[in-house]
Amino acid sequence: MKTAVIVVLMGIILTMVVIQTFQLANLKEKMTGLAVGGTISGSGGKLDTSSWTANEKMNYEMHGTIPARASGGNTVSAPAGSGMVGGC
Repeated sequence: MKTAVIVVLMGIILTMVVIQTFQLANLKEKMTGLAVGGTISGSGGKLDTSSWTANEKMNYEMHGTIPARASGGNTVSAPAGSGMVGGC
């Protein structure tokens, strides 16, 4: 009885792992940067980072942060001379 319960639980866990593997693969396909307008280069769905600063490239590589100007969204900038970073 005890071994049957263990086998059933292992089967359930294995099934969940297989399902989540396919879900992650599907999610990875959707996250190719297509939400970023105009920054996808023609080869392989990679982001075109040629116009980015070194700091923006580092933030993308380390944190996955895409610059606001690359996404085509409106950004709020700080008043000139305020010394504020990010406008907050």
